[in-house]
Amino acid sequence: MRKTNLLNTKLSSAISEIGHTQWLTIGDSGLPIANDGRKIDLSVIRGLPSFISVLAATLSEMKVQRVFLAEEIKSDNVEQHRAILDLLDTDVEVVYIAHDELKKMSRDENNIATVRTGETTAFSNIILESNVDFTGEAIK
Repeated sequence: MRKTNLLNTKLSSAISEIGHTQWLTIGDSGLPIANDGRKIDLSVIRGLPSFISVLAATLSEMKVQRVFLAEEIKSDNVEQHRAILDLLDTDVEVVYIAHDELKKMSRDENNIATVRTGETTAFSNIILESNVDFTGEAIK
């Protein structure tokens, strides 16, 4: 069994397979996701699991260089916006785009998977752009 926090096999596999500059999307329960084999549905009931808990688990195993957030989150979901920024490493670039653009990006071929959470708050969606971690510490 894994020693790390992330136990979901599909999400763990997606992180293992992602290449530099490819994307992984984490979304709320309402984000439209194509049924093309790249959907990782973690939702159980409304609110479970939360968007922020899935993001935290993902960031514990994925090196990220840039994230994309909907511009609307700054005014329409202030608490979630703050929680996201608190989780990000200081060297991660945050790019704000229109929500419709974020939805288009989540269906782009560069997006290797989209994770559906049980989150029910507005604009709780993020696209994580993978970085490389040549200085990372091996798990012993």
